[in-house]
Amino acid sequence: MSEKLWAAVDQYITDALLPSDAALEATLRASHAAGLPAIAVSPAQGKLLQLLARLVSARRILEVGTLGGYSTIWLGRALPEGGRLITLEADPKHAEVARGNIAGAGLDKVVDVRLGLALDTLPVLEAEKGGPFDLVFIDADKKSNADYFDWALKLSRPGSLILVDNVVRRGAVVDADSHDPNVQGVRRLYQRIAAEPRVSATAIQTVGVKGYDGLAIALVTG
Repeated sequence: MSEKLWAAVDQYITDALLPSDAALEATLRASHAAGLPAIAVSPAQGKLLQLLARLVSARRILEVGTLGGYSTIWLGRALPEGGRLITLEADPKHAEVARGNIAGAGLDKVVDVRLGLALDTLPVLEAEKGGPFDLVFIDADKKSNADYFDWALKLSRPGSLILVDNVVRRGAVVDADSHDPNVQGVRRLYQRIAAEPRVSATAIQTVGVKGYDGLAIALVTG
């Protein structure tokens, strides 16, 4: 099995189940033109995020890590009338590109892009009583994953869903002696989740156009 085959299957799934979408395609083009890293979720992963948001009837969504707004648009489209999404982005250029893409998708009245380090912005959300959020999607610097998870739990309620992307790291997550801070950040996340009695969680390995990685899913139960 090769990454070429994984990508081909991903493309088949996209062609079969996900109709062409001008706003999402424009988002990817604009992000590429602006020099943003090509690390957004795949179309199939974006649709999965949207379906999970709809399954929990999310009215308030928090995203940690905006990039160009691609996953933001998928999640924003899951919201019912009156719903709200807050997305946190540390890089001013990324935030600017994302705001343009989100406006192009007609979601600028629904999505609030907050600029700043997430660990600085999250306490502000708490002070604003911005939660509880029905769904939190964490896809930012992996070194801080455990801290982001703690904040996600604090800003959630029983029944909320917390999703964390890139939790397999091409299999490197099993290496306890890894010197990669991203790998160690993901391992701390697993330890934190395992020690938390207020969630029921699992993680799945994924392959496709984004290579070999995985997604953690935690349901807040108490």
